[in-house]
Order: sequence, then C-alpha cells, then structure tokens
Amino acid sequence: MFEKIKKDFNTMTWVLIPVAIIINIIVGQIVAVLKLPVFLDSVGTMLVGAICGPWAGALTGALSNTIWGLGNPDALPWWPVAAAIGYMTGRMANWGFFKSWWKVVVTGFVVALTAAITSTPIAVWIYGGITASGSSFITAYLLQTGQGVIQAVLSTSFITEPVDKITTAMLAFAIVQGLSNRFLARFPRPENISTEQSSRNELYIAIGVIVVLLLFAAFMLRLITGG
Repeated sequence: MFEKIKKDFNTMTWVLIPVAIIINIIVGQIVAVLKLPVFLDSVGTMLVGAICGPWAGALTGALSNTIWGLGNPDALPWWPVAAAIGYMTGRMANWGFFKSWWKVVVTGFVVALTAAITSTPIAVWIYGGITASGSSFITAYLLQTGQGVIQAVLSTSFITEPVDKITTAMLAFAIVQGLSNRFLARFPRPENISTEQSSRNELYIAIGVIVVLLLFAAFMLRLITGG
C-alpha cells in the first residue's frame, strides 16, 4: 500500500499541488460569489488525480478545502468530498478513462455519483439541506414541493453534480491536451493521459463540451431564478 501511495508523489507532484489548490480556490470563490448552480472548484484536484494518481488527487482536494476554509468557513466541511473527488479521478485515470473525450465524460459522471453520495450527509447534517452554493435554489424548490430534506438534497445532487463534474473533468482534460508530452512525462502517471486520437481534435471537442455544459448550467440558473 505504501509503495502505491509513494508512486503518486515525485517532485513535479509537489510543484503541481499548490498550483492546483490556487486554481481550485480562485475558480470556486468566483462561482460561489456568482451563485451558479455548479461548483467548478475541483479542476486542479482532477488534474492532479489524472496525471499524478489517486492519492495525490485526494491530498490536493483535502488541502484545497482546508486552506480555502481559513478564509471561507463554508468550504471547510466539504474536504472529505474534495478528497473523494481527487481519489476517484485518479482511479478512473488509472483504469484508462482519461484518454479520450468520451471516456472523460464517463469519468466525470462516476465522480459526480461519488460526490453526490459523500456530500449529502454533510449538506443535511451540517447545513440542514440549504448550503451557500447556487444549487440550493433547486433544493429549496424541491423542499417546497413536499420532498424530505435527504431526498431533496440527493435529487439536487443528481441534477447538478453530473453537469459540474463532467465540465470540471473536461476542463482538466483540456489543460492536459494543451501541455507538451515532454512536460507531462515528468509526472508520475503520464500513461494515464496519453490520448487515443489526435490531441488537437480532443482539445477542440473538450472545449465544445465545456461550452455546451456551461450554457446548460446558465439556462438552469435562469429557469430556477425566473430570470
């Protein structure tokens, strides 16, 4: 077990983790201020998980929310969810699901299910179902329809998490596609992200999917808020 964990960490991993944390916090804070029905605060975590491994991804996620929580207390309770996101991304990448755009979509969906399951107890027990995120608009609406708190939170997660995590995974994938193979070879698991098709085509497709998903999220926000 120790050797498996150790494999995720080399000099480049330790260089990338602080950069990934900064990306997570900046993007997450912007999304929180705008009250968007997505999070997008795991781009750096999923990037580390994909090219460094599951344990490095888990550490990045946990540290991101812990450090972010020093300035934004609402971020701190979610560190187990962030760690699970990083770990599952790394596992999916190890299994070959970060090599083409459609496999990244599968990765995002699996990570979304993981995040939904791990985040529901926190949302219910700590926040009573209504958190500081924009997705709480959906939860509040579902509660008004007569659903219980747990059911409403789970329903919200299964609506918003796939959009968020697939978008996030695609953003991480797009970043990878923009880096040179020589640079990526310096990380612990470059074989996880060796594309099966033209990297330029994969990049264009990833950007297209990101745009579609973000437009869908914006539509959801307008629909929910009546804007």
